[in-house]
Amino acid sequence: MVARRAHNPKVVGSNPAPATKYLIILFSKERRIQNSRMLVIGLTGGIGSGKSAVSDLFEQKGIHVVDADIAAREVVEPDTPALKKITEHFGQEILTTEGRLDRPKLREIIFNNPDEKSWLEALLHPLIADCIHCKLTDSNTPYTLFVSPLLLETQQKNFCDRILLVDAPESVQILRTIKRDNNDEALVKSIINSQMPRDKRVALADDIILNDKDLLHLEKSVDKLHATYLKLACEGNQ
Repeated sequence: MVARRAHNPKVVGSNPAPATKYLIILFSKERRIQNSRMLVIGLTGGIGSGKSAVSDLFEQKGIHVVDADIAAREVVEPDTPALKKITEHFGQEILTTEGRLDRPKLREIIFNNPDEKSWLEALLHPLIADCIHCKLTDSNTPYTLFVSPLLLETQQKNFCDRILLVDAPESVQILRTIKRDNNDEALVKSIINSQMPRDKRVALADDIILNDKDLLHLEKSVDKLHATYLKLACEGNQ
């Protein structure tokens, strides 16, 4: 089941919205989650917003988490058909000495070459989608959290019933990312500018966690949403 409610983004901490019936939208058979009653929450946010911290908190509550970045790495592990095709296309120099994909080198190649980027996306995107689909289908928790930094920019959003945005002011994003990655401010700003604008992400979200305070505040926000999602999952199974 892929379902979306009438759009009315709710920032956690505001008065709870009344229960809203979902409209069911079925996508192609290949991408449809086999368990039609499973609730999938898509988690996204800009760099430095705190996606990982939020994801970890949901996982600590026993919720199954599917990470798009992990799926993207798994499809190009050594001895996979995808890595073999990438090696045939770009040459042996695209591999590390351990036989793994040299991601920095690949990013450098495709950064200024739209044709090569398109070739790579045509190869990998369907494989990543199939991997994500399998991981979502394997879930046996009341609802599943699907984490993807590019959720709203890609068709990956079609896996989801609701979109949860982890939001933070740009100044907070910059400070967190500099501290975490030891990058300079100019680089962090360029990354932020390359991502979907904050106001557009907010407009597309169903639920929003404003992550601009301490960990205790974040935990309380996750607690509230966890209760909401459990209720929705229960209603969907009735």
